[in-house]
Amino acid sequence: MKQPIFAIILFLISCSSPVLAGDSLTIVNKKVSFGYESSQNRKIDAVIVHSTFNNSGGDNYDIDLVIKQFSTYKVSAHYVIGRDGKVYQLVDEQNISYHAGKSSLPDGRTNVNSCSIGIEIMTTYTDGPNEKQIETLLALIKKIKSNHQINYVLRHSDIAPGRKTDPWNMNWDLFKQQLNEPGK
Repeated sequence: MKQPIFAIILFLISCSSPVLAGDSLTIVNKKVSFGYESSQNRKIDAVIVHSTFNNSGGDNYDIDLVIKQFSTYKVSAHYVIGRDGKVYQLVDEQNISYHAGKSSLPDGRTNVNSCSIGIEIMTTYTDGPNEKQIETLLALIKKIKSNHQINYVLRHSDIAPGRKTDPWNMNWDLFKQQLNEPGK
């Protein structure tokens, strides 16, 4: 009688997500040595949401292959959210990650990398973010907002129109409502 109950408990534990626990996040350290520059005391007031996947062969959603691809282009992001909702931190928030490229904020500022945190969601051109990724993204942005005075939460396509189209297949209006920032 104890073994079936034990098996059920193990099954339930294995199905539960280690990423979200109430309002807290578990963040996996995957710090990179490229695609960023060290910075002290920078003012962070924007979060930029991107999409990424491995398009060089193999599993589209393998974090190590995505990081390898980033290294080829000498780019990075502060965070990557996997399909399972896990958050991988590639760059410390105080450092400048090369995620935005040539872009500008709604207030006209350029050099967006210097004042923003970049978050990549693993999606493809045909697969949008899943529910777990959206939940994790909301929790991660909430965490970032608790540490910084954030004025903008924007898509990559918002800061580089005509050049970038990501995040792909994401209902941005619904996401902004969930973030309690309708119309921003």
